[in-house]
Order: sequence, then C-alpha cells, then structure tokens
Amino acid sequence: MEETISLKEIFEVIKKRLWMIIGLAATAAVISALYTIFLVTPTYEASSQFIVNQTQSEQQNAAYDINDIRTNVELINTYNVIIESPRILDQVASELNLDISAGALANKLQVSNANESQVVNVTATDNNALMAADIANTTVEVFKEEVPQLMNGVDNINVLTEANVGSNPAPVSPNTTLNIAIALVVGLMLGIGLAFLLEYLDTSIKSETDIDETLGLPVLGVVSTISSENTTNPGRSKKKKREAGTVRGESVGT
Repeated sequence: MEETISLKEIFEVIKKRLWMIIGLAATAAVISALYTIFLVTPTYEASSQFIVNQTQSEQQNAAYDINDIRTNVELINTYNVIIESPRILDQVASELNLDISAGALANKLQVSNANESQVVNVTATDNNALMAADIANTTVEVFKEEVPQLMNGVDNINVLTEANVGSNPAPVSPNTTLNIAIALVVGLMLGIGLAFLLEYLDTSIKSETDIDETLGLPVLGVVSTISSENTTNPGRSKKKKREAGTVRGESVGT
C-alpha cells in the first residue's frame, strides 16, 4: 500500500525538529566561514593593457585605413601565443627571480582582448597581490622588447594601463560570502533530510491515528492525563472532591 504524506505533516515534521535543522545549518555556515578565512589561501589578480599598431614609419607613409585595423585584430591571437611562450615567460621568471617553469607561469596568466579590439589584456594571478602586478607588468615589458625581433613591422607597442596594487587589495578568491551561503543551504537541506529520516525510523505510536493506521484497530478509550498535583497529594484532591460534592448537595437541597 502506497503511503502519502500531506503538506501539514511535512510542516509538523519540520516544526518538531526545527532546532536541529537550524543547528545543522548554523554549524555548516560557521565551519565554512572558518575554513575559508583561515585555511584557504587567497588569490589576487592584476591586469595590464597594451595596444599594438603598425610601425611608426609605415603610419607616416601610408594612410591608416580599416584594413590595417582588421589586420592588427587578426594578429591578436598570435600575440597571445607569443606572450605565453617560453621565449617570453622564461625571461619574466628570470627578472622576477621566480623559481618556476614557463608552463607554471603561463598558468598564472590570462591573455585576452575584448570585443575583437586591438587592446590586449594581460591578467596575472598570484597568492601575493604585489607579485601578481609585477608578473603582469613584466610580461608586457618583455613582450614589448621581444616582439619586434619575432615579427616584422611590429615595433609600435603602447602600454595603456599598468597593473597596480591599492592600499587594501581584495582577493578574487575565495568568495567568503558565497561559500557561507552555499554551506547554509547545504546545512538546511541536510537538516531537513535528517529530520524526515528520523521521523521515518521512529516507529513509536503517538496518537489514536497511529493506532488506526498501524494496527487497523478502532480506539475504544483514551486514558486521561493525570496532573502532577493529583499524584503528589492525592488526599488533597479527594478533599476537594468532597467539598465540591457538599456544595453541590447544598445547592440541590436549597
């Protein structure tokens, strides 16, 4: 026989173990906050921008038309590959005294251009905010020095924005607020799930309805709840009953 549960019963189960659910959610949020703040190493990000044009001599002798812009945009992917190549990154690591390979340094870099523009963004990430800025700026400087030797007609590189670190840099990860929110939701889900599991495993009979549903027998009578006052001082209770009977008798006689 398939069992169903009503919406009222669902709320009753949640209400019955509400403090357990709240406790699990709060515990999960606190653990997430402590882990994020004290155990996870923060990561900082810094970006530098530059633009690459024709050589200055070519700009003086020829009109700078739309075809030149399109050509420069098409070369952006080539610049991205060059920037992340060992030819550039080995020099960056050497100048910054970094004991890492070009491949490891490339994992700290992200090279992109927005909306097919001629502006190239070099973004570096590191556990140290100052080092992230140094990596981004040094990478652009080394590229500026090396690219004319690798590509003919490209020696007009202008730096638009240098990476810098503010007085109080904020890490890009971890996101403490997001982690706490996720932990809170997970804690609530676990708490509610545990509440229904405990309710399912609890086979004790608590009401007349449980008797009817479990045993299939009708309820013939109900034992009333005896107050603690009556159990601790039964003589006083009998005296009250006698007094009540006397009053009723007098009332009837009159």
